[in-house]
Amino acid sequence: QVQAVESGGGLVQAGGSLRLSCAASGRPFRAYDMGWFRQAPGKAREFVAAIRWSGGSTFYAEFVEGRFTISREKSKNTMYLQMNSLKPEDTAVYYCAVDSSLSNNNPRSLGTYEYWGQGTQVTVSS
Repeated sequence: QVQAVESGGGLVQAGGSLRLSCAASGRPFRAYDMGWFRQAPGKAREFVAAIRWSGGSTFYAEFVEGRFTISREKSKNTMYLQMNSLKPEDTAVYYCAVDSSLSNNNPRSLGTYEYWGQGTQVTVSS
């Protein structure tokens, strides 16, 4: 079993920045592919960004448009999402997702991930 805990959400004005963190725990010395998704009220959960354990390849949704950067600290099994130039439409609950299979599954697919955090609220005011 893996636990994923997000932190770093909050209220920010448009154009501001936030950094989200996700710490994965439960299996020592285990590698994970990880991703960020978000869900706005009344909308489906959507892919934001992902990062591979092996090689550190990164993937982004088109709407990120170079504003967000995903990274990780392997020694701590922690992933980050640096979000700059935030827009009101970025308002959503952001979820951390963990894929322990290391099977190079589609990082943009919800079904790839076995474990999910509880989410952290990001609110961007105009």
